[in-house]
Amino acid sequence: MLEFENVSKSFWTGKQRKVILERASFRVELGSSLGILAANGTGKTTIINMMAGLEKPDEGTIRKSCRVSFPLGFMGGVIGKHTARENARFIARLYGLDPDYVEAFSRWLCGIEEYYDMPIGTFSSGMRARFTFSLLLALEFDIYLIDEGMPSSTDTEFNKKAGTILRDRLRDSTVVIVSHSPATLEKFCRSAAVLRDGQLHMFNSLEEAKQLYDYSA
Repeated sequence: MLEFENVSKSFWTGKQRKVILERASFRVELGSSLGILAANGTGKTTIINMMAGLEKPDEGTIRKSCRVSFPLGFMGGVIGKHTARENARFIARLYGLDPDYVEAFSRWLCGIEEYYDMPIGTFSSGMRARFTFSLLLALEFDIYLIDEGMPSSTDTEFNKKAGTILRDRLRDSTVVIVSHSPATLEKFCRSAAVLRDGQLHMFNSLEEAKQLYDYSA
């Protein structure tokens, strides 16, 4: 279970305070994937980062009683001066997994060949996205976090392999995805919420959420 209780978050833009969430309370139960519809610039990435523990709320409590992933495409956990191999083995130890397995899986999936033994800082943005996605799929979580705004790979073969593995994982896992597109959420979720003016409006179905989202768009 992932739970937000009276969570508030805002930022000072230099001219005014931008409210992302204001006393939001909701729960994500295992087996019930959740989609969050939000326009660009309203705080989609911030919410996902708070779920992952990468950002703290200004007020309120976030509880996790299960394994929650880092966001799909998140690059903050890798160290640029270290090679992909070194990063993969470090992440494996961090999660208590076999470093040999995580390295082999990641090396096979991202398919960057000799670059795997070069520093991450020398990678293109697409190669970094493939590597971090491969790490995400090498680990097993109860809840996977997907931010549609995260960097993605343009490599067709990688996308095909990674997409197949992700679909297999999600059969037994729960997903939380934030997006500005209802069509994206339809692939993953039945229930949905709408983020508008710092309020998270929860609905039992995506169709109900789309009605409010279309109205507020």
